[in-house]
Amino acid sequence: MNIQRIFKSLRSNLFRFVLFAIASCSIIIFLATQPSFSKNEELVFSDNDIDFSFVVVGCNRADKADVDKTAPSTANIEQLKRTFKEVSELSPPPKFLFFAGDLVFGYTSDTAQLESQLKGWRDLYENSPLASSKTTLIPITGNHETQNEKKKSYKEAEKTWIEVMEPYLKYAGNGPHAGGKDNLKTDQSKLTYSFDYKGTHFVILNTDPVGRDYSVPKAWVAKDLQTARSRFAKHIFAIGHKPAYALAPNLYVPPLEKEDGLGRLYPDDRDEFWASLVKNKAEAMLAAHNHIYSRLKGPNGNTWQIIAGNGGSVLEKVVDQSKNNSYGFTLVSVLKNNHVTVTSYGRDVPKEGYLAPSEKYPTTIRDRGDISWNN
Repeated sequence: MNIQRIFKSLRSNLFRFVLFAIASCSIIIFLATQPSFSKNEELVFSDNDIDFSFVVVGCNRADKADVDKTAPSTANIEQLKRTFKEVSELSPPPKFLFFAGDLVFGYTSDTAQLESQLKGWRDLYENSPLASSKTTLIPITGNHETQNEKKKSYKEAEKTWIEVMEPYLKYAGNGPHAGGKDNLKTDQSKLTYSFDYKGTHFVILNTDPVGRDYSVPKAWVAKDLQTARSRFAKHIFAIGHKPAYALAPNLYVPPLEKEDGLGRLYPDDRDEFWASLVKNKAEAMLAAHNHIYSRLKGPNGNTWQIIAGNGGSVLEKVVDQSKNNSYGFTLVSVLKNNHVTVTSYGRDVPKEGYLAPSEKYPTTIRDRGDISWNN
């Protein structure tokens, strides 16, 4: 009888052990399939914790060799339509979609051609589910929209952009005019400007003004940010096409001779601009131009540099290509507790070609982090 009890006890304990082992393995397998974040980037919050959110993406234009097959928009139509659809399905709906330049191929002194491309891009947007959603589109100029074949911005291109995109420039108008401390050659008031939303200050930047490509009006920006901070802005974001601190030249394959950001031609001006962001505790500058996704903290403070140039243009050949090899968009969430998070959504580039259908490539979270100033 005692022996029977012993065997019964052993069987019971063995059964519990097996159950425990199965459960443990299940937990391990589950955790192994989840995105891996460092401790300070474990983001746990619900929709109810979000005050509002916004999306940033740029660089969707096709390559020169594919302009005819993507006319009139000259956009990567497959990826653009998918981004519009997926952003429209986000919950809660983002308040803004900032499209950070290089929407079309451009690079032309023929403004009729530029106008046709921009209107073609607008048609794609206006026939997408995003156009009837609660998300407001805010397009931003890139060098492909404002520059000619010689890669120099010119007045007529700026004017064409404003005329075609006028319906989506509802917050524009308070930017710098020609002249001033920045000695601007043309009126930039609808290309570089700022506005507030729910205590957050946004600065929209044309990073290729006429006569001074690869720059921003640093004096105007410094004054604007100081004014915003004096009004107790809770958060500050700068959004433009070219990043202040571009992806490092040595990370390209083959390496670049010079960085491809605002420091390329005017590094001192770039540093002054960045110092204004840091001084006024801006959470981040979000940009595109480099055809990758990158999130790095900038120098001399807690301001982040986020490059979201993976909208659909052919991706750059970089050192860690597998990590950066995705098309998608970047979501920034401003939480009610004043924290700010960033989430990069990405999908693999179709093996059949960058313009090819992409349904079989799922969009997943590729990067997440807390970019709050004090984090």
